[in-house]
Amino acid sequence: MATPTFVANLRQQALQRSHIDWLLFLASVGLMLFSVAFVYSASSYFADVKFGSTEHLFVLHTIRVALSLLVVLIFSRIDYHILWRYSKSLLFFSLICLVFVLIAGTSIKGAKRWIGLGPFSFQPSELAKFALVLHLARLLAEKQSYIKDFQRAFVPMLFWIGLVAASIALQPNFSTAGVIFVLGVLLLFIGNANVLHILGLFAIGVVGGGVYGVSAPYRMQRITDFTEQFSTMLYAENIRNVNYQLQQAILAFGNGGVFGMGPGQSRQRDWFLPESYGDFIFSIIGEEYGFVGVMLIVLAFSLILWRGFITARRAKDDFGRFLAGGITITFALYAVINMGVTTGLLPTTGLPLPFISYGGTAILFSAAALGILLNISAQSHKD
Repeated sequence: MATPTFVANLRQQALQRSHIDWLLFLASVGLMLFSVAFVYSASSYFADVKFGSTEHLFVLHTIRVALSLLVVLIFSRIDYHILWRYSKSLLFFSLICLVFVLIAGTSIKGAKRWIGLGPFSFQPSELAKFALVLHLARLLAEKQSYIKDFQRAFVPMLFWIGLVAASIALQPNFSTAGVIFVLGVLLLFIGNANVLHILGLFAIGVVGGGVYGVSAPYRMQRITDFTEQFSTMLYAENIRNVNYQLQQAILAFGNGGVFGMGPGQSRQRDWFLPESYGDFIFSIIGEEYGFVGVMLIVLAFSLILWRGFITARRAKDDFGRFLAGGITITFALYAVINMGVTTGLLPTTGLPLPFISYGGTAILFSAAALGILLNISAQSHKD
């Protein structure tokens, strides 16, 4: 006959195994599920004209979302400590892929960012950013006893940050390289690295990024458009003076008003707004679901940010703490920058909205990172 203590222990173990941060899970998975409707609406007209079927991109995205949900479940069940031993190998592999894409990658719109795999394509930069977060979390945990030491702690981590950012910048992909650099700096900050070292690195990054930014005419044009748009956007009649893509995005938000035009009723998606189902899907959400819909998306990302940092604070070891913090910062950076771009608050870039924008590599790796974050949260509740 089972004793009360034995039964209590079994119950406690069951609770520990089944624990999940439901706010984090529902907010992120909810975004992925709703993205199916968002992408279908934003892509249907384009898909009908290019592929002869309004459901073409919708079906592909639905399959990827289904796979992403499976990835979340798998990685949420894998002990995140196992990833420690593979962090360097994974980062090496991502760097090999970044080099390969420069040599034999698929070129789209003048940039080599994809590796073609038959009917599918793989974007190594998406793997590289999470591999960097994973390895930096390991290095920060290993070097905590001497984290303020410039040569022994700061330089080795700076080497990996610079190597990944430079490899991506050569594609060229300035926006992703810049975000990965900022991500690395923020990880060093939460990892208790010397603040003076971080400030010096940030200053060098700003100067280097500025020089790189003006080294190509199209990047210089983006900067010029951004600096000039505020004076023109002060008056509604001057909206035609901002760059075309931003102009159409602003019109989409304006069309949406408070409650939106309704699902599937977007006007700007029909050849007016480029990348309406990708980088600029947030503006289509604003047009169809209005200010209310936009604020619900912001609320969902705010929940992810809040629960992610709660997970980092409660993690039982330094590795889990820094890994959870890095994953959360990655989601937050991409979401804030994408929203800032579509509303004209930041220069135009090519960064997707996490869990929502159409795309295969981005949503799959984000799903894996989410699963890891959920596992760290579950482990923090174990005795």
